[in-house]
Amino acid sequence: MGLKNSLDGKTAIVTGSGNGIGRAIALRFAAEGAKVTVAEIEEDSGQETVDLISRVGGTALFSCTDTTDSESIKSTVAATISAYGEIDLLVNNAAAFVFGKVEDVTADDWAKVFGVNVIGYANCVREVLPSMRRQNGGSIVNIASISSFIAQPEFIPYNSSKGAVAQLTRCLAMDLSVDNIRVNAVCPGSIRTRATDRHIASLGLDPEKAYVDFGKDSLMKRLGTPEEIAAGVLFLASDEASFMTGAQIVIDGGATID
Repeated sequence: MGLKNSLDGKTAIVTGSGNGIGRAIALRFAAEGAKVTVAEIEEDSGQETVDLISRVGGTALFSCTDTTDSESIKSTVAATISAYGEIDLLVNNAAAFVFGKVEDVTADDWAKVFGVNVIGYANCVREVLPSMRRQNGGSIVNIASISSFIAQPEFIPYNSSKGAVAQLTRCLAMDLSVDNIRVNAVCPGSIRTRATDRHIASLGLDPEKAYVDFGKDSLMKRLGTPEEIAAGVLFLASDEASFMTGAQIVIDGGATID
């Protein structure tokens, strides 16, 4: 008898899964037997993730999702339930990357970074709750960051939002434990993603040199990969972490231990 995949029979929604960490999570979940909804605002990249999953025999659907719009999330939840049944897993990964000093950040910048990174997470949780409650449980994983608890220069809006994600995770874990719903977070360090590439470009840096320089903060002297983050998310989402809630797993190559 073969070993059972850790998410066999589970249904998952992964936001922001058209690229980077979100795509890696969706692919890993599908490989572990989950039926995955790729909840992504970009149609092309979201459908590409679905196609990648389908090519290796997994099950996935694309739903165009704006996590700042409650009606959009409701539509995604309804599509998921219609296709697969009740929702077991939610990964809040969609993110806005807004950086700068306090005097450089506009009201629109603040609205965007908190609208996506904090309120968007809360919106998604709210909309999946009825389904998780109907089946007496579920698992929610929020993608936070090492920026949730360290200070970084000219990162004020992003770090503020990620600090809020850490507190949101703890408060949700407390409130939802009565429903047998676990809520945890993964805190990535420097990971090579499309967002990293865009940040490097915005700073006018040479990409290859920047990858090396960004990796120097890690004890492992390199950037992490989206797949390494997906492995941590898989653990928290699965029954292997059945006694964990309100926790934050740091995956940063040792960058923040001192």
